[in-house]
Amino acid sequence: MSDHAGTEAVLPEGEGVRRRDFINIAAVSAAGVGGVITLLPLISQMAPSADVLAESSTEIDISAIQPGQAIKAVFRKQPVFVRNLTPKEISEAEAVDVSSLRDPQTLKERTKAGKENWLITMGVCTHLGCVPLGAGEGEVKGEFGGYFCPCHGSVYDTAARIRKGPAPKNLQVPEYAFTTDTVVKIG
Repeated sequence: MSDHAGTEAVLPEGEGVRRRDFINIAAVSAAGVGGVITLLPLISQMAPSADVLAESSTEIDISAIQPGQAIKAVFRKQPVFVRNLTPKEISEAEAVDVSSLRDPQTLKERTKAGKENWLITMGVCTHLGCVPLGAGEGEVKGEFGGYFCPCHGSVYDTAARIRKGPAPKNLQVPEYAFTTDTVVKIG
């Protein structure tokens, strides 16, 4: 007679291991679902709000801007200058020796092919973030005919390139595309 008879139930081979594996998988799965449920609100609150998404791009009708005129618009809560350059302003900008510039860029690098008369830049001085003058009617354009920052005296040319003063860089050109001949989409 065996010592173990009647005192212990015998399980089929590996049955105990399978139950233990199931319990481990169930516990890890429950913890994972709990973690996802906890983190989901935290992650979703970091998504941009509807008003920010609405400002991620701006469409501007440029049909009323005459050669030599500029307008101020708003893109992502910052001013944008849209300027219709005259042939004279274009030739002045192209005549500048690019190697003499602090931030060397040609007018062609700052405009779109076939639309070289349209200069679109952020209206924020690269020195300390003031809004330069020159886009509004009658505003001071500075000695190079572009933009003048009244805060610290930075002067930009007709291609919005820094020519004089403390600003380290040209006015930034945002991402943009012409959706039609008279509408430009910024952003």
